[in-house]
Amino acid sequence: MQFRRIESKQNPTIKTMRKAFATGELTEDGCFAIEGMKIIREAARSGIKFNTVIFGEWAGERLSEVPDFGAADVIIVPNDVLRSTVDTESPQGVAALVCPPDHGIKEIIAGEGPVVVLAGLQDPGNLGTIIRSAEAFGAAGIILGEGTASRFNSKVVRASAGSVFRLPCVASKLSDIMKELKKSGLRLIGTSSHEGALLHAADLRKRIALFIGNEGAGLPTELSSQLDAFVKIPQAEHVESLNAGVATSIILYEAARQRQTK
Repeated sequence: MQFRRIESKQNPTIKTMRKAFATGELTEDGCFAIEGMKIIREAARSGIKFNTVIFGEWAGERLSEVPDFGAADVIIVPNDVLRSTVDTESPQGVAALVCPPDHGIKEIIAGEGPVVVLAGLQDPGNLGTIIRSAEAFGAAGIILGEGTASRFNSKVVRASAGSVFRLPCVASKLSDIMKELKKSGLRLIGTSSHEGALLHAADLRKRIALFIGNEGAGLPTELSSQLDAFVKIPQAEHVESLNAGVATSIILYEAARQRQTK
């Protein structure tokens, strides 16, 4: 494997990766930042294209163990340069800039399984959990509405355990897609902690679009008014509500269970 050395923290490539980690958004070249050998192996296994791979000096000794990065630029840097670049307190010795898979709204709507629609979900850990559960329970994909955390945030990538590389995820203004969702025949379902059918009694066998709102404020009123029904998860009365990632996972599991036993 061919590689080159960089010594400076101010090198343009290093600065680009540092900004990608800091913002959780795409670079000018359309790449996002990932870190850690496990996540990098998942990216390679999922067919993700690598743009740049950076190894700290101590991890550079493991170059013979790493996946094939194709035509990616492979770089060795001093450990302090790597630490200044990534966003974790204990860097794992390797980071990369990778190209996201190309998916579209129509692909998600036409796919099998539920469509998950996120309206203002802000916690990266919740988003990563939802992406991971959505893949595990056969969702067609995820639509990320305005105000939702970026799927390119490195915390989202870690929490998704690699599912973000495979599950179709598309950002869109929700007002632009509501008509398309309704025309597709999807049943639009919202979540609530106090109203709607109990989850086990709700009919989730047909294809649904599951709407998840902001962790604190829930779904916007103007969006809720357009939905067909609501479901709620039975829980102890003294518990206000479940974590958004946990609640979505439970609903997706129940929908998968019903589809398999219909």
